[in-house]
Amino acid sequence: MNNATFTELLFGPAGSFFMYSMLIVIIVMTLLVSLRLLITRRKVGYLSMVIALVILIVQYGQLVAHAVTQTQSDAGTFTALLLKLLAFVLLNIGIYQLYNATRKRDMAIFFLFLAGTAAISLTYWSIPEWLQENMEQTSLLRPLFMELYLFILLFVSFLLVGPRIGQNGKYQIMLTVYFAAHMLHMANVYLFDDKQPYLKLSEQTIPFLFHIVLFLFIFERVIEIMQAIYNSSITDGLTKLYNRKYFFSRVTQYIEGRVPVSVIFSDIDNFKKLNDTKGHQTGDAMLKQVAQIMKEETADAGLCGRYGGEELVVLVTDPDTDPAELAERIRARVERESIVTVSMGYSRSKKGVTADELVKQADEAMYEAKTSGKNKVVGL
Repeated sequence: MNNATFTELLFGPAGSFFMYSMLIVIIVMTLLVSLRLLITRRKVGYLSMVIALVILIVQYGQLVAHAVTQTQSDAGTFTALLLKLLAFVLLNIGIYQLYNATRKRDMAIFFLFLAGTAAISLTYWSIPEWLQENMEQTSLLRPLFMELYLFILLFVSFLLVGPRIGQNGKYQIMLTVYFAAHMLHMANVYLFDDKQPYLKLSEQTIPFLFHIVLFLFIFERVIEIMQAIYNSSITDGLTKLYNRKYFFSRVTQYIEGRVPVSVIFSDIDNFKKLNDTKGHQTGDAMLKQVAQIMKEETADAGLCGRYGGEELVVLVTDPDTDPAELAERIRARVERESIVTVSMGYSRSKKGVTADELVKQADEAMYEAKTSGKNKVVGL
């Protein structure tokens, strides 16, 4: 009796009802995250995904109803297939739009696939008259072209969408799982007349992996956005160094923690003249080059920031690094590798010296280097 109950639960209507209901729960969770992103980010990709997820919920809701009633008309089968195709197309459009600006060419391709989906769907009702006498063949052939069209969509998604998005690994897993589920469905229906219970069970369970990976895909997108927002709030857009506010907060953190540190203050020599004679584009290029040199030289010794204009700063946190030697290495590389030079000053933290005073001392040392010949390092 227990075995019969377990078998019925696993392979019968109750099992289908449970599986599809749980899938709806996962899709609803993904929908809520996507809806939140749509409200906050207002990006068209999230709108496409929200629509696709709503369609998926309707599709699985229909499957739940079928599991309860155990009846399915031709119109119901057609609706389920159409919803499946539309959801797949819109989901992949949405994923593409998350990582790419939607151009006119892209919109034309999107509408082409939507129109293709509509056209292929008409084949469901276009069975030749000589086949309509055989009801069994008719029921098998009606969905065939729509089912095969889904394989084309999978291939196109692998080819066109995958290489153009982030998280390509997760995306390929999603498509592979979807392909496997659809292959099992086709084998069960067209080879085994939908009478293989284990294939049917696989059809119902494999989509769990697809929707779990999809949820993780969307969730990681949230993390990417949060990281991007955080990084933009603490870094300078041009040089990608930390901005003045964040840099000073780190200096304060170390000073209040009584950790011995040093600050190096640098200024690009004759920067205004460079901008006036060679243009701001050249000035920006030199600023980025000097910033990159500073990042490379201080990678294991501390952190760099842009204090303002052409003023770049270094917080030396490694106790074994001599700020004078580090500043000289930076100055020498800038002179050797670029068309500009830098004047640099440094100061070491002392008892009773505040973060503001430490930075000011380094600034004063830099000013002394600038007024006494430029392209040199002065310590205070």
